[in-house]
Amino acid sequence: MKRFFSAALIVFGLTGCMGYHIGPAKPYYLRDVQSISVPTFKNSTLQPRIEVLVTGTVIKQFQQDGTFRIVGDDEADAILKGEITALTRRPTRSVRGNVLATTEFGLTMRVRYSLVDRSGKQLSSPSYALGTTSFFVGRDVNADERQALPLATEELATHLVSQMSEGW
Repeated sequence: MKRFFSAALIVFGLTGCMGYHIGPAKPYYLRDVQSISVPTFKNSTLQPRIEVLVTGTVIKQFQQDGTFRIVGDDEADAILKGEITALTRRPTRSVRGNVLATTEFGLTMRVRYSLVDRSGKQLSSPSYALGTTSFFVGRDVNADERQALPLATEELATHLVSQMSEGW
């Protein structure tokens, strides 16, 4: 009887891990995509030169994730097309006693992206990724905002890559 229970325990213990596998868990519709190309995103905001920052940060995040290899357009299984659609700055904290003066701003960046194959066929429906951060105001609000941009970009890239590699 003791042998039966120990054998049953071993069988149940081993079958509990049958659905688990090691490696990237890509969505089903991206099963054939091993490598992607990330051309420079389109900038539809009024903030100059942020497209290179966003594209570079997304590429670094893909490399860190490891689900897809980053290659050129001619070698890629798919191409990630992206557009920076919004960069908004909103006051989040005001000076006590003076509600018109702001001490802290929230910065939100929004990117619209889609994945297409080399022939231009859409592999995924257009999706959005957001990156947010906050920053305190010093003497120059614009300089403070420029310093906060990489933080919002890193969060945006993390969300975009996890949406692509995990499918949600």
